[in-house]
Amino acid sequence: MSQPEGRAPTLLCVASFFKGNEFLRECRRLGGRAVLLTREKLLGADWARDSLEDVIAIPAGESTDFYVHAASHAARAWRIERVVALEEYDVVTAARVREHLALPRMGSTVARRFQDKLAMRAAARDSRLPTPEFVQLLNRAEVADFLARVPAPWMLKPRVGSSAMGIRKLHAAEEVWRAFDELDARESFEERASFHLLEQYVPGDVFHVDSLVDGGRVRFASAEQYGVPPFDVAHGGGVSTSRTVRRGSLDERRLLAINRKLLSAFGFERGATHAEFIKRADGSFCFLEVAARVGGAFTVETIEAATGVNLWREWAAVELATEERPYEPPPSRNDYAGLAVSLARYEHPDTSAYADAEIVERVGKPWHVGLIVRSPDHGRVAELLDSYARRFAEDFTAVAPAEQRAGQYL
Repeated sequence: MSQPEGRAPTLLCVASFFKGNEFLRECRRLGGRAVLLTREKLLGADWARDSLEDVIAIPAGESTDFYVHAASHAARAWRIERVVALEEYDVVTAARVREHLALPRMGSTVARRFQDKLAMRAAARDSRLPTPEFVQLLNRAEVADFLARVPAPWMLKPRVGSSAMGIRKLHAAEEVWRAFDELDARESFEERASFHLLEQYVPGDVFHVDSLVDGGRVRFASAEQYGVPPFDVAHGGGVSTSRTVRRGSLDERRLLAINRKLLSAFGFERGATHAEFIKRADGSFCFLEVAARVGGAFTVETIEAATGVNLWREWAAVELATEERPYEPPPSRNDYAGLAVSLARYEHPDTSAYADAEIVERVGKPWHVGLIVRSPDHGRVAELLDSYARRFAEDFTAVAPAEQRAGQYL
């Protein structure tokens, strides 16, 4: 099948997990075409097929080269002009496809800064962004020097992974050396020690900034604060909360400024980003990590509740923008919103007893309980989230072991 002339760009969308339907639908609404490259095991997922020209399946365990081959096959039928990674694990793969098809936008070198935590740390250090001390888990003398210089505890992290998956908090040098040996004994080369880094533990509250970027300019950004750091929830259980930072506050101004500096220093030109920062005891912010994607865990829904801006849809608009039809961000509200979410003991928790007028969405994911609230009053959002965190713990919350390896889902 050939592509008719005079149509908006055809986007090749890469997704190793089921997400991005709002992106696909908006692409179609704006007159674009989308071809989906996903994993064979996800063919039965509820994709927005009426917004797709084609779906191409990748067998489990295939390398990046297979994706490049599949993309080349797609390009025989469709005039591919954009390649978009809808999921964090696909950012470098999408860059490799762009390079093979000689398409513009983010290449492998820049893409690695948004996926590989070691490359991310090195780029932040080279750009003089405040970042934790770190060392690759590779040269034993360098690791020993790090342990002697940087006081415990330390965070052991896989170089590739989202959220707190696979992260350990270590308190003694002996634990580090045991972990080093245990990782090197793993069968898969890509799970061994050199694919990990050790970094300084920086205590403090964790914040995130979600952005839309076009032409290297941040066109929209929203700053939120986690109630409890994601690592603590992932490893200790409990209720995760996140809420809009008070508008016009010193925290918001500092977060938006360091986010702009980060994205400029990393060479990010176009798309959506999710960056996390730690607020240190002196009130300054330290860079934690950044991804070239929209935030997960109902971040999109929470930001839309506060601002009216849907990041998935706006990302599609950014990707389809041209010189003749440049991207223009929509007007946004200045309300406050917050999310409380937790694993649940029931497949479909009944939240009918939670009847506050500020509730705008109830999370419908099986074995989860969650509420999103909106108010013009920042204090009211904080009050509701604190209340829900206590009540969820009594009514619903379940605890599961922390996930260690993303590979089992790919």
